[in-house]
Amino acid sequence: MNICYRVELSEAERANLQAMLSGGKQAARTLKRAQILLAADAGVPDETIAQSIAVGGATVYRTKRRFVEGNLERALSEEPRPGAARKLSGPEEALLVATACAKPPAGRARWTLELLAGEIVRLTQHESLSRETLRRRLCENALKPWRQKMWCVPKIDGEYVARMEDVLDLYAEPSDPQHPVVCFDESPVQLIGETRQPLPATPGQIERVDYEYRRCGTVNLFVVLDAHRPWRRVKVSEQRTACDFARCMRELVDVDFPQAERIRVVMDNLSTHTPGSLYQAFPPDEAHRLLQHLEFHYTPKHASWLNMVEIEIGVLKGQCLDRRIDTREELEREIAAWERERNAAGARITWMFTTEKARAKMGRAYPKPGPLEPLAKRS
Repeated sequence: MNICYRVELSEAERANLQAMLSGGKQAARTLKRAQILLAADAGVPDETIAQSIAVGGATVYRTKRRFVEGNLERALSEEPRPGAARKLSGPEEALLVATACAKPPAGRARWTLELLAGEIVRLTQHESLSRETLRRRLCENALKPWRQKMWCVPKIDGEYVARMEDVLDLYAEPSDPQHPVVCFDESPVQLIGETRQPLPATPGQIERVDYEYRRCGTVNLFVVLDAHRPWRRVKVSEQRTACDFARCMRELVDVDFPQAERIRVVMDNLSTHTPGSLYQAFPPDEAHRLLQHLEFHYTPKHASWLNMVEIEIGVLKGQCLDRRIDTREELEREIAAWERERNAAGARITWMFTTEKARAKMGRAYPKPGPLEPLAKRS
């Protein structure tokens, strides 16, 4: 015969449970136990509690018992559950991890759960192993051998560090209208048209777009962002040649910042991002005039994350370009509308990574300096 347990919460316990339910950041099972305790404290019958919270009567009984015989923490926590013994022993699990991290068999690009199951059966005394058993053990070791990520791994040497700290120091400077810091980059965009008219969304039905599409060519975006001011400009061009780059720099000097003494431009190492591109596009006197107002600062190789405009390009693609646009004219109209709205809203990027943080977080990757040689004495 089951014992009838009576739940009597203190004011502090009741407040704690109510705060837990209003926060909603606990596991679903924990929140249900909190609801059970509050309902039981209010005198609600067990059958009613089970029906309203959608749990079994045994769950209500166990929760009340664990509270009365223990405390609130015990009533909310998971009770140890008996289960079957693990299929793989410790050494066998280590063998699975080592196999998953090794090269796959000849003729296979990567390990799959089926391949791993067959290999572990071959190397152990097991007659068979399920995919789920292997998936669980691999998940516990944070392994997914059938997946891979492509990543640009930089070589952090003296040149990398020098360029990184140069850019970070620019971002850390206060705003100076006479010496603005401008981030510059390009991004290709493919013009895509519909082959069939999309079906608009209706109540209960999302918008439907045919999987077929029509390629309408490509264009390039030149994106300019003020590092210290909520301002950006996007220019659409057919190409991104040296002359296109030079024209962007002239517009930067004569249109965007005509009063600036010198514009510090942060950009990557593309072959067209050089002073020579201006001499290729303009007469020598004009190129020389423009370069008197420009100062180029290059990010390290494989370190585009240091260019603040990369974040802005991500915002542009997510807010404006995540759809099919088939003509350059429409693309320019949509980008211009996005640019006006974002500038008017005063949106800007707050850069948090500084030279001090770089030295603290990446200190081990910094190149190790050689021993200091003694200075020569003056005679």
